[in-house]
Amino acid sequence: MNPRNANSILFVVLQAQILIVLCAAQDFDFFYFVQQWPGSYCDTKQSCCYPTTGKPAADFGIHGLWPNNRNGSYPSNCNPNTPFDPSKISDLKRTMQSVWPTLACPSGDGTAFWSHEWEKHGTCSESTLPRQHDYFSAALNLKKQVDLLNILQNAGIEPNGNFYSLNSIKGAVTAASGFTPWIECNVDESGNGQLYQVYMCVDTSGFNFIGCPVFPKGRRCPSDIEFPSF
Repeated sequence: MNPRNANSILFVVLQAQILIVLCAAQDFDFFYFVQQWPGSYCDTKQSCCYPTTGKPAADFGIHGLWPNNRNGSYPSNCNPNTPFDPSKISDLKRTMQSVWPTLACPSGDGTAFWSHEWEKHGTCSESTLPRQHDYFSAALNLKKQVDLLNILQNAGIEPNGNFYSLNSIKGAVTAASGFTPWIECNVDESGNGQLYQVYMCVDTSGFNFIGCPVFPKGRRCPSDIEFPSF
């Protein structure tokens, strides 16, 4: 084969691969921004492990910023050519250890958790948040915009082990943010339904909250749920 033709074919193949990656990265309609209550993660039968930096604050922690589609599907692991690189977010690490802590076992410093979130979800948002720093910064900024614990406490909903109506929790978040959340529950060791994760929707820029085009299909909550301490 003529070397020039071989180079041309290689170029076309590489361009096609790049196009496939870019199309996968762009194929989403909105984000779910998910915050998690640590008390509900840790009081299950599975329990938890505090990070190597110590017990996190009693506050909602970020779980992730997840691209999703209006039909309920979602892209994942879109670009294996951009693996997580901690050096790209070294200036964010201390903040992330505070507001995006890992509770998985064995104990870690958060790196494995963030790596999973970037590689599964972040790589699918590279069309609008092309750098790892962009992706994680966007999530940190969203948390600043919606301080869930403060919102709930201002509505008299405290993490004290008491039960509160699901409607009152949704109503408090809706009134404060202007957008209706989706609440995910899990169960404690006694089988009580409890406030676990709060989903809110964000436009494809990663900066603006929006009304959710579709809600997740995860575990639904009873009408009254526990808000455990941590």
